[in-house]
Amino acid sequence: MWKIGDIAIDGRVVLGPMSGFTSESYRDFMKPFGVAVSVTEMTSDMGVIHGLRRTVPYIAFKDNHPTGVQLFGNDPDNLAEAAAESLRINPGIDFFDINMGCPVAKVVRNGSGSALMKDPAKCGEIIRRVKAATGVPVTAKIRLGWSSGTINFRQVMEELTAADVDAISLHVRTKEERYAGTPHYDMVEGLRSEMSVPLIISGNIYTVEDAAAAARITGAEAVMVARGGVGNPFLVTQIDRYFRTGEVLPNPTVSQQVDWCLEFADMLIAEKGEDTAFRKLRSYAPRFIAGCHRCREYRNRLSEEIVDRASLTSILEEIRGRMGSERVYTDGRAERSE
Repeated sequence: MWKIGDIAIDGRVVLGPMSGFTSESYRDFMKPFGVAVSVTEMTSDMGVIHGLRRTVPYIAFKDNHPTGVQLFGNDPDNLAEAAAESLRINPGIDFFDINMGCPVAKVVRNGSGSALMKDPAKCGEIIRRVKAATGVPVTAKIRLGWSSGTINFRQVMEELTAADVDAISLHVRTKEERYAGTPHYDMVEGLRSEMSVPLIISGNIYTVEDAAAAARITGAEAVMVARGGVGNPFLVTQIDRYFRTGEVLPNPTVSQQVDWCLEFADMLIAEKGEDTAFRKLRSYAPRFIAGCHRCREYRNRLSEEIVDRASLTSILEEIRGRMGSERVYTDGRAERSE
């Protein structure tokens, strides 16, 4: 057990926020696999303040707890106002997470995301304002720094801690590195021992071994599963079981992956409607079979041919019939699965 503020957390897997992916149905789908904490995809503070219709679904979730709403913006007052308005819309929000790590150009160009790390004092002020406006726990997601020449995560963490932040998530790359290259776990060895608040560590968590190494090196309370869990939900179960018992569960079979893909498809259809769901499923579905032998053809078909539940089912059942009993490689690297 560990805590985010006064929220007791049972488990060490945090489902990371991914723009365009971490919708309510995705979070609900992933929860039974062993997710201890979920975070919504990032939500614009100004979108909340101005009541934009497309923003409301990001914050109006129901019964999946604990879940934090991730906000992005660059002004402490606006972020505080947006957090307070979010709680008015959904009093069930458990905590807020402030995005101080997104490297995407359209986010950083107006001073949001990773750009906030250029001003550590502002990072702390944001936390103070949001906590004062809401009375619920507030966390922050940061990176190592802007570039290799501006590694300042410790300075930012000092400001966040002084502002009474309730936990810090750290992605161990710089803004300039985005999601490429090897994450710098060597720079954060023993980091948790320097901190007075919980640490959630992020960066290339694709296997149980990745999660175990990240936690061992840093001492973090939890690991954040993001891209590694898309199409590979059982990774969460494997990590959760390992941290609880030391057992390493075998990878799932192709048949299990087919079942999970269909289950998620039904949940996404229920949330988004068939047209929107299948636009998204053309990105999701191929990932469920990315670890199969001889599956490039099927991945291409899933990304190009599925238009409704029947077409998805037809292709997936063909895959099941051909290789259903095989176990998949679930390390997030599809090129291994030819």
